[in-house]
Amino acid sequence: MLSHLLGKVSDLDRCHLYLMVLTELINLHLKVGWKRGNPIWRVISLLKNASIQHLQETDSGQEPTLGNQIQRVVSMAALAMVCEAIDQKPELQLDSLHAGPLESFLSSLQLNQMLQKPHAEEQSSYAHPSECTSVLEESSSSQGWGKIVAQYIHDQWVCLSFLLKKYHTLIPSTGSEILEPFLPAVQMPIRTLQSALEALTVLSSDQVLPVFHCLKVLVPKLLTSSESLCMESFDMAWKIISSLSNTQLIFWPNLKAFVQFVFDNKVLTIAAKIKGQAYFKIKEIMYKIIEMSAIKTGVFNTLISYCCQSWIVSASNVSQGSLSSAKNYSELILEACIFGTVFRRDQRLVQDVQTFIENLGHDCAANIVMENTKREDHYVRICAIKFLCLLDGSNMSHKLFMEDLAIKLLDKDEFVSKSKKRYYVNSLQHRVKNRIWQTLLVLFPRLDQNFLNGIIDRIFQAGFTNNQASIKYFIEWIIILILHKFPQFLPKFWDCFSYGEENLKTSICTFLAVSSHLDVVTQNIPEKKLILKQALIVVLQWCFNHNFSVRLYALVALKKLWTVCKVLSVEEFDALTPVIESSLHQVESMHGAGNAKKNWQRIQEHFFFATFHPLKDYCLETIFYILPRLSGLIEDEWITIDKFTRFTDVPLDAGFQWYLSQTQLSKLKPGDWSQQDIGTNLVEADNQAEWTDVQKKIIPWNNRVPDLDLELLFQDRAARLGKSISRLIVVASLIDKPTNLGGLCRTCEVFGASALVVGSLQCISDKQFQHLSVSAEQWLPLVQVKPPHLIDYLQQKKTEGYTIIGVEQTAKSLDLTQYCFPEKSLLLLGNEREGIPANLIQQLDVCVEIPQQGIIRSLNVHVSGALLIWEYTRQQLLSHGDAKP
Repeated sequence: MLSHLLGKVSDLDRCHLYLMVLTELINLHLKVGWKRGNPIWRVISLLKNASIQHLQETDSGQEPTLGNQIQRVVSMAALAMVCEAIDQKPELQLDSLHAGPLESFLSSLQLNQMLQKPHAEEQSSYAHPSECTSVLEESSSSQGWGKIVAQYIHDQWVCLSFLLKKYHTLIPSTGSEILEPFLPAVQMPIRTLQSALEALTVLSSDQVLPVFHCLKVLVPKLLTSSESLCMESFDMAWKIISSLSNTQLIFWPNLKAFVQFVFDNKVLTIAAKIKGQAYFKIKEIMYKIIEMSAIKTGVFNTLISYCCQSWIVSASNVSQGSLSSAKNYSELILEACIFGTVFRRDQRLVQDVQTFIENLGHDCAANIVMENTKREDHYVRICAIKFLCLLDGSNMSHKLFMEDLAIKLLDKDEFVSKSKKRYYVNSLQHRVKNRIWQTLLVLFPRLDQNFLNGIIDRIFQAGFTNNQASIKYFIEWIIILILHKFPQFLPKFWDCFSYGEENLKTSICTFLAVSSHLDVVTQNIPEKKLILKQALIVVLQWCFNHNFSVRLYALVALKKLWTVCKVLSVEEFDALTPVIESSLHQVESMHGAGNAKKNWQRIQEHFFFATFHPLKDYCLETIFYILPRLSGLIEDEWITIDKFTRFTDVPLDAGFQWYLSQTQLSKLKPGDWSQQDIGTNLVEADNQAEWTDVQKKIIPWNNRVPDLDLELLFQDRAARLGKSISRLIVVASLIDKPTNLGGLCRTCEVFGASALVVGSLQCISDKQFQHLSVSAEQWLPLVQVKPPHLIDYLQQKKTEGYTIIGVEQTAKSLDLTQYCFPEKSLLLLGNEREGIPANLIQQLDVCVEIPQQGIIRSLNVHVSGALLIWEYTRQQLLSHGDAKP
């Protein structure tokens, strides 16, 4: 290389091998200690000088030969190797900032210079006669020579990158260029940036990395004076990155370099300060990167990790402006906190395999070839959460950043709730809302009373929203923490119980669950009597709600509150003692082993009421692993605490001990009880609202019923069920679906039917039946008559004086509004699809038809039955003079 022995294209590979060996030798010598007289140093000096000499030689206007051009390519590659070695190894930078021959030469290079392709006849003079043919073939390929030229330009930018980093302080910040610069490439930055944009159009995507490195130095200097030129560099660079999405070995280094120059802290600060087009362009690119992450795992990780590391300031050395740029890009942290794609099964399999391979470390060859960047989606959220944990609430810059983020999180939660009011468990909406409240829990200790005063109504309002169980636990948890730290908000909390039945529905369970932890809320309050008394009065009213779930939550809250009151032995509570003791005695001594009793046991054993402690369990492990696991979230949402410790891009905060759970909660297994105003239960909640105007709420102290009479009322009701008071029998043996049977059972019990006939009593053990019947089967006589025996059953009832009424549309059917029900009526309901069979229609005394106005000519069998049951009840009430004004 130094003695003009290079003459053909194939020599390039040999030279690159020599340069790689030299690089490794430098690394070895650095490990054992570097000295100026080191023989490797002499080789580097000779190589550097010879390369500069070859590159400075001119061809005197003659056509360039292949040998000369190859020597120029190799010389530039050698200089690039020297610059990379000096740049990466500070020990080699023995020269001062004074520009030497190398720096002066590099600064005067004609950037993006194309090497002229030599003619074939001139090429052969440097080749052995036996190799002439191969040389001609090599050089005749324009594609082959194009690769050589691209490598030559690439090496130029490697050298320039070294130069710009070394002399970045000499780059004019205003963009004005010096008339007689001694380092033109450094002191004329606009021209250099224009050359960089030209290089991006010339070089292939696998050669642009050093150009990105140069842009990282140039863009912060020129963003103010040459914003349009910098924006052009953003667009061109992003175009290259987006075209590399499927090339693993090239994509990740280029993405990292791209992020480092577009999201450089200086660039972000300047762009936010001037609020020009560059500011919005950066945000546009930010969202494009997040969008790309949905199809290529790990892209967002690179961005958030770099930005968080740029913004981190240790708690012992904070400055008021430390988060000046982060504040203007808080959307990035927001998106990171809620990030996580719901992959299809095949996509998830690919992610799992990739994660498994990365976890093998250097035992797997693939991890040596490709950099392990912890590309799992969890690390995006981990990075953002660890960054938030490092912020100091006493620092005004940090405080404003966290408050702004908290407001954006609440905005996001409201947006998701409004965009889709009903969503499935483990859906994307469920996961996003879950992540929002997890982040708010992390932020809570750093939020003061003044700020909470502005958002407390929004937090309470979130409690009224229909949410999945895991989200409700987080909302309840944060309300408990707020009330514990700031009891001044208790009056607003009690106001939540007076919003009216229509607004509350079953969401009142959220506030009842909070009330069950009032012992924690009042922990630091000297005078607890008034608060406990108010809690008892509020909770007692809900113990007699028509909704079964609400009653359960109210009773478990009442039991826990009463335990606290008995410890205090307060005389003021004596007036409430009979009512409270009666209510608790009734639920504890519930007869039988039905669904109601099982649910009462389940809710008492549920982790949120039996084991969970809002203060002692406050840690990252509970927030991100234990609670998601216990609340039935899919495993994709469980983030183990060791992932927080393994992610070292962001350091641990001083209070790392609060990461780990120290209680028994971590040892529990998920139970089979969850909040009831979720999923399909929302339908039931909506249906129950229709009855709120006609059903009475039994408040014992308002009606002045003695405490023992409460139980007697229920016992008397059960005794009366065995007598045919209403004389109405509903026959549902032809109905197949458990949901219809459960609904009919509930309707019959509500309107006092004497019996419900079903095809099989096994239906009452079906969960769908139980879900709709809400324990009505315990209070209503059920009779089993299989369909083949229906004719005999109907004939027997005729002999007992019953009128057999069919709910069916026939040629002779009567209008329901015109029909007068006999006292002893038997309603026969048809099958969901086929109706009443012809052989049974012959057994009917009359067919009753429900008048309809719409196009669809049929109603659900449960709805049809309910309409006739109510009409029968209405007529009987009027005939007996029991109608109420």
